[in-house]
Amino acid sequence: MAVVARKKRRYQLDFAAGQAECAANYLRLLRLLPQLDADHHVFGVGADGEIKIAVTERNPYTTTLDISQSTLPLAPRLTVRIYHDARLAEVVAFADRRRIQPRYEYPNAAMYQPDEKAQWNRFLSEWLSHCLQHGRYLDRPLSQFCEL
Repeated sequence: MAVVARKKRRYQLDFAAGQAECAANYLRLLRLLPQLDADHHVFGVGADGEIKIAVTERNPYTTTLDISQSTLPLAPRLTVRIYHDARLAEVVAFADRRRIQPRYEYPNAAMYQPDEKAQWNRFLSEWLSHCLQHGRYLDRPLSQFCEL
């Protein structure tokens, strides 16, 4: 009996799903921060969680945010770019990792997953959803500021 070697399928990008995730993140951010006029936003999540959102760059068509959870020792830190003309928000950096490719061969030197960028955007989606459902802004529930 002959053994047939199977070639591992290469990860295929799903552009439609990626665009949908970034569009949903844009809407979540607008619901969370209806006005991006302030440079810093701080709100609590849960008993002692604190999320900080800082506007680090403003341009006519883009805004860059730094989002972090300051109460954890190894807290996640995301840099998110909002594209106002396209109505998209995507993660452009996670911690100190920048310029991530949409797809990687695996294994690779940095040990990135084949869908590393998609995972970052999915994480942002889950984080923002959690903030909208359980967060408090200025000692009032977020639901007073936006529809859930």
